[in-house]
Amino acid sequence: MSKLITVHYDDKPIYNITIEKDYSKLASVIKEQVEAEHKVCVVSDSSVASHYLDAVMDIASECVSKVTSFVFPAGEASKNLNVVEDLYEHLIKEKFDRKDILLALGGGVVGDLTGFAASTYLRGIKVIQLPTTLLAMVDSSVGGKTGVDFRGYKNMVGAFHQPSAVYMNLSTLNTLTEKQYYSGFGEIIKHGLIKDMEYYSYIEKHLSELNSRSLDVLEEVVSGSCNIKRMVVENDPTEKGERALLNFGHTLGHAIEKLMNFSLLHGECVSLGMVAAGYISMKRDMITEDEFKGMTDMLKTLNLPVSVSELSVDSIIETSKSDKKMDAGKIKFILLDRPGNAVIRKDVTDDEMREALSVVLL
Repeated sequence: MSKLITVHYDDKPIYNITIEKDYSKLASVIKEQVEAEHKVCVVSDSSVASHYLDAVMDIASECVSKVTSFVFPAGEASKNLNVVEDLYEHLIKEKFDRKDILLALGGGVVGDLTGFAASTYLRGIKVIQLPTTLLAMVDSSVGGKTGVDFRGYKNMVGAFHQPSAVYMNLSTLNTLTEKQYYSGFGEIIKHGLIKDMEYYSYIEKHLSELNSRSLDVLEEVVSGSCNIKRMVVENDPTEKGERALLNFGHTLGHAIEKLMNFSLLHGECVSLGMVAAGYISMKRDMITEDEFKGMTDMLKTLNLPVSVSELSVDSIIETSKSDKKMDAGKIKFILLDRPGNAVIRKDVTDDEMREALSVVLL
């Protein structure tokens, strides 16, 4: 079991995504990126560190002269500039220079925060992404988008900073809670709906194996999602055009995520946002009612929410207008022209969003 995906920019290979069932090849990946006399800092959160920090530090210590760790409290609440400042201070005290490297060991919060710190410390140092959640494997670890939340506004401060490598140990998925595990399928289903219905059909045919966390099937699904994201970001590395398609379900999903104070996981909020965006697509006769129902049924089958309570329609719409995806005061909305093909629209009205959200809100 092993897959290697290479991400290119301007037809030049930039970094590899290594998909394995363990950490047996991690040392060789680290050695490719940092010289033996330099240093590694493993950045993780309190939850992931208890499972994998010692093992990763032991592997890193075989590769370089010194290994340190920086562990912060798990959860979205830690994804802020205060924690980044603490990481900067740790790196300064440990005398990290531009040839040293960070390892981001954890889910999306760890990957985004560590990537942002790497992009700004000494004007940029290397980072290897070691995602340990399904969501991070198929989404945030690939593509070089980094960032932190700012005063409750999600990912409002960030930078594009490509990783030097991505290494995925699929066995880490066995330590996820059911809620964490299924959250990853929000992004996975999104990839199929915006770009590849053959991939979507593969998921549909292997639901029982995915429910039992078969590593063989997960390898195919994770590599499939990474390939879809790779193709999109290679064409548009800094989100000036096509890359915005990856935001299907995110416009209203991010607003729900903020208003729920991050009590719902990102993939769960993307699921709710996709239901709303899918409904608008159906009402515009871009997809059929059966196609919309098939989409919502798939989300439910993979334990993702298709409705939510305790929120108001107007608060979601208002919050969505503070999102970083605004363009000249207009919401850049991603709709489905047909299943497997997404399009960017800037003419979605408040009334359309209001009607779609009435389907989502209990």
